[in-house]
Amino acid sequence: MAGESKDLGSLIYTFNEAAGEALGKKEGHTPQIEAPSAVKPGEVFEIKVKVGPHPSKVEHSIRWIEVYFYEDEKPFNPAMLARVEFAPVLCEPEVVLKVKLEKGGVLHALEYCNLHGLWSSKKEIGIV
Repeated sequence: MAGESKDLGSLIYTFNEAAGEALGKKEGHTPQIEAPSAVKPGEVFEIKVKVGPHPSKVEHSIRWIEVYFYEDEKPFNPAMLARVEFAPVLCEPEVVLKVKLEKGGVLHALEYCNLHGLWSSKKEIGIV
Protein backbone atom coordinates (compact mmCIF):
# COMPACT_ATOMS: atom_id res chain seq x y z
CA MET A 1 0.00 0.00 0.00
CA ALA A 2 1.49 3.36 -1.05
CA GLY A 3 2.11 5.66 1.90
CA GLU A 4 2.04 2.71 4.31
CA SER A 5 2.83 3.82 7.85
CA LYS A 6 6.24 2.81 9.26
CA ASP A 7 7.83 3.37 12.64
CA LEU A 8 10.33 6.23 12.45
CA GLY A 9 13.08 3.93 13.74
CA SER A 10 12.72 1.70 10.68
CA LEU A 11 13.47 4.70 8.45
CA ILE A 12 16.82 5.54 10.08
CA TYR A 13 19.98 4.09 8.53
CA THR A 14 23.14 3.23 10.45
CA PHE A 15 26.55 2.12 9.25
CA ASN A 16 25.72 -1.50 10.16
CA GLU A 17 22.04 -1.46 9.19
CA ALA A 18 22.03 0.17 5.77
CA ALA A 19 20.47 -1.89 3.00
CA GLY A 20 19.77 -1.68 -0.71
CA GLU A 21 20.85 1.58 -2.34
CA ALA A 22 21.85 2.96 1.12
CA LEU A 23 24.77 0.47 1.34
CA GLY A 24 26.82 2.59 -1.02
CA LYS A 25 26.02 5.77 0.95
CA LYS A 26 27.04 4.82 4.49
CA GLU A 27 30.60 6.26 4.54
CA GLY A 28 29.42 9.74 3.55
CA HIS A 29 26.25 9.77 5.65
CA THR A 30 26.86 8.03 8.98
CA PRO A 31 27.58 10.67 11.65
CA GLN A 32 31.07 10.39 13.14
CA ILE A 33 31.15 11.05 16.89
CA GLU A 34 34.48 12.09 18.41
CA ALA A 35 34.37 12.02 22.22
CA PRO A 36 36.28 10.36 25.05
CA SER A 37 35.18 6.87 26.09
CA ALA A 38 35.19 7.90 29.75
CA VAL A 39 35.18 11.18 31.71
CA LYS A 40 35.14 12.26 35.35
CA PRO A 41 31.73 13.26 36.82
CA GLY A 42 31.07 16.97 36.17
CA GLU A 43 34.16 17.35 33.97
CA VAL A 44 33.59 19.55 30.90
CA PHE A 45 34.64 17.77 27.70
CA GLU A 46 34.19 18.20 23.98
CA ILE A 47 32.00 16.23 21.59
CA LYS A 48 32.45 16.64 17.84
CA VAL A 49 29.94 15.26 15.35
CA LYS A 50 30.65 15.49 11.65
CA VAL A 51 29.33 13.97 8.45
CA GLY A 52 31.23 13.39 5.28
CA PRO A 53 32.89 13.89 3.06
CA HIS A 54 29.52 14.93 1.66
CA PRO A 55 28.34 17.43 -1.00
CA SER A 56 27.05 20.78 0.23
CA LYS A 57 24.86 21.87 -2.67
CA VAL A 58 21.29 23.13 -2.66
CA GLU A 59 20.16 19.97 -4.45
CA HIS A 60 22.13 17.60 -2.15
CA SER A 61 23.32 18.44 1.35
CA ILE A 62 23.17 17.61 5.05
CA ARG A 63 20.42 19.85 6.41
CA TRP A 64 20.76 19.22 10.15
CA ILE A 65 22.45 17.25 12.92
CA GLU A 66 20.85 16.44 16.28
CA VAL A 67 22.77 15.13 19.30
CA TYR A 68 21.10 13.21 22.15
CA PHE A 69 22.32 11.66 25.39
CA TYR A 70 20.75 8.51 26.83
CA GLU A 71 21.73 8.62 30.52
CA ASP A 72 22.14 5.40 32.51
CA GLU A 73 19.38 4.83 35.08
CA LYS A 74 17.35 7.91 34.04
CA PRO A 75 13.61 7.20 33.85
CA PHE A 76 12.92 9.31 30.74
CA ASN A 77 15.47 9.28 27.92
CA PRO A 78 17.05 10.60 25.79
CA ALA A 79 17.84 14.29 26.44
CA MET A 80 18.42 16.44 23.36
CA LEU A 81 21.78 18.19 23.65
CA ALA A 82 21.64 20.16 20.40
CA ARG A 83 20.11 20.59 16.97
CA VAL A 84 22.10 22.49 14.34
CA GLU A 85 20.72 23.36 10.91
CA PHE A 86 23.06 23.96 7.97
CA ALA A 87 22.73 26.27 4.98
CA PRO A 88 23.70 24.43 1.79
CA VAL A 89 26.84 25.71 0.03
CA LEU A 90 27.85 27.95 2.96
CA CYS A 91 28.21 25.36 5.75
CA GLU A 92 29.91 22.05 6.35
CA PRO A 93 28.09 19.51 8.55
CA GLU A 94 30.10 19.62 11.78
CA VAL A 95 29.04 20.35 15.36
CA VAL A 96 31.24 20.88 18.43
CA LEU A 97 29.65 20.81 21.90
CA LYS A 98 31.05 21.28 25.40
CA VAL A 99 29.26 18.89 27.75
CA LYS A 100 29.45 17.74 31.36
CA LEU A 101 27.86 14.54 32.63
CA GLU A 102 27.23 13.12 36.08
CA LYS A 103 26.35 9.61 34.87
CA GLY A 104 27.49 7.51 31.94
CA GLY A 105 25.35 6.59 28.98
CA VAL A 106 25.20 6.69 25.21
CA LEU A 107 25.57 9.63 22.84
CA HIS A 108 23.37 9.42 19.75
CA ALA A 109 23.85 11.55 16.63
CA LEU A 110 21.14 11.84 13.98
CA GLU A 111 21.55 13.62 10.66
CA TYR A 112 19.29 14.36 7.71
CA CYS A 113 20.42 14.37 4.08
CA ASN A 114 17.80 15.87 1.77
CA LEU A 115 18.39 13.06 -0.77
CA HIS A 116 19.32 10.02 1.32
CA GLY A 117 17.25 10.42 4.48
CA LEU A 118 18.01 9.92 8.17
CA TRP A 119 21.25 8.38 9.46
CA SER A 120 22.41 7.77 13.01
CA SER A 121 25.33 6.55 15.09
CA LYS A 122 26.09 6.15 18.79
CA LYS A 123 29.00 6.13 21.23
CA GLU A 124 29.14 4.97 24.85
CA ILE A 125 30.63 7.28 27.46
CA GLY A 126 31.50 5.99 30.91
CA ILE A 127 32.10 7.84 34.16
CA VAL A 128 35.34 7.10 36.03
